[in-house]
Amino acid sequence: MIETETLPDEELGAQATEWRRRALQGELHARGIAHQLEAELRQRAGVHHHADYDTLDLRSLEHRQGKRPWWKPW
Repeated sequence: MIETETLPDEELGAQATEWRRRALQGELHARGIAHQLEAELRQRAGVHHHADYDTLDLRSLEHRQGKRPWWKPW
């Protein structure tokens, strides 16, 4: 695991973003590392609320980046 206490906030944010990207691409242990880094960021910022799961996009990376048809099938 990464030593989060010694990283500056900017580096911690960049690392969290990179590990979250790896997790979305299917890397085996990236989700846990991303979670650890994001939890440290929230702790430093003093944020104590839960994520809004209604607005969180949980689709796979392929589905989120897929092209949509230009027409609506109704």
